[in-house]
Amino acid sequence: MRAALERHFADTRPVAIPEYRRLLAGQAVGFIGFQLTGVAVAAEIYSITKSSFWVGMMGPVALVPLVVFGLWGGAVADAMDRRKLLLISSLFTWGATIALLVNALTAKSVWVIMAAVFVQSSGFAVSSPTRQAIVPRLVPTDLVPAANTLSFLFSSLGSVLGPLLGGVILATTDFSAAYAIDAVLFTATLYASYRLPKLEPLGEVTAPGPRAVADGLRYIMTSPIVLMSFAVDIVAMAFALPRALFPQMAAERFDGSEFAFGALSASIALGSVVGGVFSGWVGRVRRQGVALTVVIALWGLSVALAGLAEPLWLCVALLAVGGFADLVSAVWRQTILQTYAPDEMRGRLQGVFFVVVAGGPRLGDLRAGATASAFGLVPAWVGGGLLCAVSVFAVGLSVKSFRNYRVGS
Repeated sequence: MRAALERHFADTRPVAIPEYRRLLAGQAVGFIGFQLTGVAVAAEIYSITKSSFWVGMMGPVALVPLVVFGLWGGAVADAMDRRKLLLISSLFTWGATIALLVNALTAKSVWVIMAAVFVQSSGFAVSSPTRQAIVPRLVPTDLVPAANTLSFLFSSLGSVLGPLLGGVILATTDFSAAYAIDAVLFTATLYASYRLPKLEPLGEVTAPGPRAVADGLRYIMTSPIVLMSFAVDIVAMAFALPRALFPQMAAERFDGSEFAFGALSASIALGSVVGGVFSGWVGRVRRQGVALTVVIALWGLSVALAGLAEPLWLCVALLAVGGFADLVSAVWRQTILQTYAPDEMRGRLQGVFFVVVAGGPRLGDLRAGATASAFGLVPAWVGGGLLCAVSVFAVGLSVKSFRNYRVGS
């Protein structure tokens, strides 16, 4: 029985390490509030403007700081104490949530929301790659894949609980309550960051700046396996992510139900949670290049079918299948990157990884909102999923080294 559990369920050995356990717990609790705020922001903007275009415009507003500060923050993480950097950047994210709370109680301005999202994204763009660069310093190398899986699992769990909590809160109170709860929950992240040991740079230190960023980009461009793992993820998020369409879907197909909006917002992450729990098989897949291509195509097809589903339960279930595929993809891509990179480069490479992972969905928001305004809800939703499934095979199988890649080769 123990052998069967170890083969099929998530490896929990990293939680025996106190520093990693606190970091994971702080991330898990704080991410619930972060997702709660994301749902509230989308709903508040739609409430003010009645337009998916403006909801989609939050994509580029968040994308610019994610790109700039993700790259810069990764370079800084290689040149200073990562504990201190994580704490400072987390304080910026927390301050942005306070600004959203004040705005919801007073002005209710879309422009204030955009400014707060910009600051929040800036802090998140620095803290996320820094946190991922810290993980290999806290756990042994052989436990890095398990630690990555747990991180994605609890982030996905937060992505389920946050939107579901958001649906309940928005149906019973108002936007300010959502932001207030986020501000309280985020103190767990601040505490976990404070309790970390000092994490001074190892190896050769490169001063943060264009040269350091260029070194990280050069490393990626000369590694086809890593480069293609980024490319297929951009295809998945930019073409198929339907997140910006959830308010319109809830309004048009499900009679404006707040519960439906919360369920749609949580559905992808729900599938990711299931994928994380039953992730014991993930590490045994050898041909990860082909496997990445297949699971991302599955993501696109699941999204397309969800756009055609009439019952709420079926739409949620299909999006959950896509979330399962997305979790598996994320674990493989993160592990490939972390095991390739030396510590003195890890922050910069995690910065690029973060830009791709966090920036791709923002491009997806912009694509979804713009195409929905031009062609309607269903063509934007279904067409994006089908385009993803077709494009990922064209991209993922076009490079021989990625197509033939095996773990350890």
